[in-house]
Amino acid sequence: MLRLLYRPLGLIFGVLGGIAASAVFARVWKMVTGDDEAPSATDEDRRWTEVLAAAAVQGAVFGLVKTAVDRGGAVGYRKMTGEWPGDKSSKTDDD
Repeated sequence: MLRLLYRPLGLIFGVLGGIAASAVFARVWKMVTGDDEAPSATDEDRRWTEVLAAAAVQGAVFGLVKTAVDRGGAVGYRKMTGEWPGDKSSKTDDD
């Protein structure tokens, strides 16, 4: 039952993680390239390499931030409730 309570919290964490990831990506992009904005896929004046590099960096940053936020939320939830909100461990005593 308590695991169902985590779903709305997970959604909130996801939204906050997306906001944080956008801010982190903007800073990383500016630090690496000096440009204020990353190129979009439809930016006519940008080369393929620029657009694909921006997408790769953005994907890596978003994946890292999302995983960190999700994991931190799950750990915090367990500390508050004593129950792990996600998948149970697949490890056995034989491992």
